[in-house]
Amino acid sequence: MSVFTMDEAEREAALVPELAALTEQHRAACRPYRRILDAIGAVQPYERLMDLPWLPVRLFKTHELRSVPQEQVFRVLTSSGTTGQQPSRVYLDREAAAAQTRMLAATLRVVLGERRLPMLVVDTRSVVRDPTLSARGAGVLGMMNFGRDHTFVLDEQGRVDAEAVKGFLERHGSRRFLIFGFTFMVWLWLRDLGADLSQGVLIHSGGWKRLAEQAVDNAEFRRRLAAECGLTRVHNFYGMVEQIGTIFLEGPHGDGLYCPDFANVVIRDPETWQEAPNGVPGLIEVVSTLPTSYPGHVLLTEDLGVVRGVDDGAWPGKRFEVLGRLPRAEARGCSDTMGQAG
Repeated sequence: MSVFTMDEAEREAALVPELAALTEQHRAACRPYRRILDAIGAVQPYERLMDLPWLPVRLFKTHELRSVPQEQVFRVLTSSGTTGQQPSRVYLDREAAAAQTRMLAATLRVVLGERRLPMLVVDTRSVVRDPTLSARGAGVLGMMNFGRDHTFVLDEQGRVDAEAVKGFLERHGSRRFLIFGFTFMVWLWLRDLGADLSQGVLIHSGGWKRLAEQAVDNAEFRRRLAAECGLTRVHNFYGMVEQIGTIFLEGPHGDGLYCPDFANVVIRDPETWQEAPNGVPGLIEVVSTLPTSYPGHVLLTEDLGVVRGVDDGAWPGKRFEVLGRLPRAEARGCSDTMGQAG
């Protein structure tokens, strides 16, 4: 069953009451959140998504924000961060952890299908062996749940393992298979394989900073992968640990990121904080009904984005583009904070 079914009006009508109820739930259960809402004078009713009170995503680095008792915390997730940065901390109880896993699977199923596919990982196996598990390693490990016969493109020294790739393609190259990697690593290593990847479905994510420095945008990224590897099923996604389980997935034509039915975005003018018109860049606010154990349901990110269209693409709802970080915001992004493989 698809999670990309609601047009924008339907989605707004469904999300506003649910997110308003979550706001009151977290107000009652999380004292720091309640103090913030009281300080800004946030009161019901909230008639539109843009009326809901938002938290700056950076607060999860500096405050303990949880809406469940400490003894019910099942898992604490931490964000990526370069050396010296405070990571975000996200508190999940068992129910919230189960929901985020289930809804991430439902989102990816739209492009991967029901069954686990053979999986080519554009990374080195050592990235998932690190006992401290970097954000990059956690991302790879999480995606490995959606594949089987996991084969790593790079060896332990971070060099292309041509034999492993060749063996994988001999076994699985004639039918649909999954490829996952962080965007920069996909660009760095996948095009040089000289292999036919035309049956692959590529899921990729992470910062675009290094590619932007090479004047490679999303259109060029897709064009070169199609020309050099035969890869035409390519899906970027946008997500963050502070709204774990919610990802905004690129549509089949590369015309933007789409919101699943349980989530949405609001693009805010950074001067007025009002909603920016379609086509006008602003700060990305992400909303999701999944954060039930911590007040992460309405978050203002430090990313700039723009709505490219509404109800006019392959899937209904808003389609948007991430333009990059707000100037002077701290660097963030799994692949941008890592050196080249190895």
